[in-house]
Amino acid sequence: MGKARDLDQNRRRDLEIIAELVRPGDRVLDLGCGDGTFLRRLKEAHGADVLGMEIDQESIIRCIGNGVPVIQSDLDNDLDFAADGSFDLVVLSQTLQETRRPDQLLRRIVRAGKQAAVSFINFGHWSCRMQLLLTGRMPRSSQIPYHWYDTPNIHLGTIDDFRALCDKLDISIVTETPVAARFPRLTRLWPNLFAVGCVFLIEKNSIPSPSAGR
Repeated sequence: MGKARDLDQNRRRDLEIIAELVRPGDRVLDLGCGDGTFLRRLKEAHGADVLGMEIDQESIIRCIGNGVPVIQSDLDNDLDFAADGSFDLVVLSQTLQETRRPDQLLRRIVRAGKQAAVSFINFGHWSCRMQLLLTGRMPRSSQIPYHWYDTPNIHLGTIDDFRALCDKLDISIVTETPVAARFPRLTRLWPNLFAVGCVFLIEKNSIPSPSAGR
């Protein structure tokens, strides 16, 4: 999962948004950290205490070369090494759609972190809808460069889908920041239609509802 994360990290707006959430001294866990470039930036520029988790061996070697501590593990496994609330921020950037059970992973990250920053590609973007409507084929774009048969994205969700899932899991959405490719005003008004992606800051609801998890 890390190799896709490494692409164009310096130009990714979602990582800029996530970096702004980090305060000096914060303990940050990045799940699917790739080569550790982003964590090194948080460590050097923001004074964060960082830890990465990655499955790809090549990316782990590069991560170590970047001076970033890293644990080798699969995102679909439990975060057994992390005690409840042991991180100030857990980062999951453009990776949620690649996991087998996004719902279970969200439960894990709000347990391990006081808060979590989750960014993902919005498959409800108008261009995706138009491609599917007009061509009858699965959409492709700069955000979704893969064919349907070789894509790592196994769960295609929208911003509205994510909101509904958080509600079902009784997870609180603290902030949401849609990412615009074009039409920034329309993106703010109708993010599910015009945002190419979104960054959610989430946390475990302190008072669980009776229907949570059903």
